[in-house]
Amino acid sequence: MLRISTTKAVATLAVILVGLMLAVPSFFTAEQRNGFIKSLPSWFPTWIVPTRAIVLGLDLQGGSQIVLEVDRNDLARSMAEGLRDDVRQALREAGVQAAGGIQLQPRGVQLRITDEAARAKAMPKLQALSQPVTDATLGQTGARTLDVREEQNGLIQLTFTDAGFNARVRRAVAQAIEVIRRRVDLGGTTEPSIQQQGADRILVQVPGLQDPARLEEQLGKTAKLTFRLLADSPAGDVDMLPSKDANGQKVPVDRRVLADGADLTDAQPGFDQKSNEPIVNFKFNLRGAQKFGQATSENVGRALAIVLDNEVVSAPRILQPITGGQGQISGRFTVQQANDLSVLLRAGALPAKLTVIERRTVGPGLGRDSIEAGKHATIVATILVVVLMFAAYGVFGLFANIALLVHVGLILGLMSVLEATMTLPGIAGIVLTIGTAVDSNVLIYERVREEVRAGRSIPSALQAGFDRAFATIVDSNSTMAIAAVILFFLGSGPVRGFAVVFILGILTTVITAVTLTRMMIALWYQRLRPKTLPI
Repeated sequence: MLRISTTKAVATLAVILVGLMLAVPSFFTAEQRNGFIKSLPSWFPTWIVPTRAIVLGLDLQGGSQIVLEVDRNDLARSMAEGLRDDVRQALREAGVQAAGGIQLQPRGVQLRITDEAARAKAMPKLQALSQPVTDATLGQTGARTLDVREEQNGLIQLTFTDAGFNARVRRAVAQAIEVIRRRVDLGGTTEPSIQQQGADRILVQVPGLQDPARLEEQLGKTAKLTFRLLADSPAGDVDMLPSKDANGQKVPVDRRVLADGADLTDAQPGFDQKSNEPIVNFKFNLRGAQKFGQATSENVGRALAIVLDNEVVSAPRILQPITGGQGQISGRFTVQQANDLSVLLRAGALPAKLTVIERRTVGPGLGRDSIEAGKHATIVATILVVVLMFAAYGVFGLFANIALLVHVGLILGLMSVLEATMTLPGIAGIVLTIGTAVDSNVLIYERVREEVRAGRSIPSALQAGFDRAFATIVDSNSTMAIAAVILFFLGSGPVRGFAVVFILGILTTVITAVTLTRMMIALWYQRLRPKTLPI
């Protein structure tokens, strides 16, 4: 107990020093941090200078807020186009052709099969496309996704039912929330607030971002990427799409999709080695690489249209098969556009177009007064705990107070390196940990008192106090950690912010209240050799 090895002492102090250094940037503005780094000599390794600071939440620093709504018409059109492909495949399997092709309708498709025998072969295949509607909470509802109806003169109507369409809207909202979360996180923002409002709306709040237009640009794009072929003429099964290479003029593009963005595993911005223009390098998974390789092998010499959100961003000619599963997208991008596009592609495409129905900049919800009140509460709590510990345990209370200050500094350092978001509930978590951090010291000191009263020598009493209180400290902190972890995984927003701070406080308690205090007491005893303990 009273013999601390030099290695252990140096390691403990090094950990504490690094933790406190990580907390320093949070006490300065970004301009001050950047100015300090620029003032360093050129030979100084700036990578060792901590620069990350604690991110303030929306309630403390404000940010941007937008409300997005799923475009039901766009979703219906997308569903109808997917249904048309399914119907085409079903007819192919039945060996039947539709007279006049398959026509898109507002909520489905229609086709005409005049031959009665062919219609009898096709109907079972078409009816099989209608599936039971499954609700995420209620399970199967008994409704069907499609209404397949045979009318006069061989006309067949396939229409999405209200239950099927509404279920698809719910899935689209849930998928959009996940895609939005990935896009915001990839953009470097911490802990955005993303919530569903009603049946088809999503509320997005991003702390620290004061430009709603940029957030809208990042989140409003569907980012649906497809690889198709340029058609030779506007006739046939083609779409007329605007092309960047043709200054916005529409060009014919085959409807058949050779590969799509769903098979992408990575997308990174870069520069073309020949033209030095910003580009986006992409990489396919195994399935996408096989499809892309086969498509380029079969179409050497033709122009490959790279279509993003129904716009041809570039149309390079296929000079040779591309079998490595990698490629690049060019389209006269700026550096910022290439970076944004790579973020969108990595995050995935939205299942439907999202329309922005509200945008605004949010000020600090709690105001500067509440922030100052939180700071004052922290300072007052610290002073009261310090006074109480010193009055109750004398010099041992001083050691506990030093450990307490280090404890708070380590929490701030860990939050800085993790770029965790500090909200007002987070400040409340720090205030709470200030009170609970000295619990371990109280347990140890009271145990030491009991051992002294039992007649043990000073070294023996100190040893027994730390050893026998350690199990109790572990038990108490473990139960608090379990509650904090549950809050983190089941809570959201402010609750998670509180849980993060509390978990970090529990972790740093082990270093400060036990290891650091033990080391200070050991050094104090070795230097002074007191006859009695001032406790």
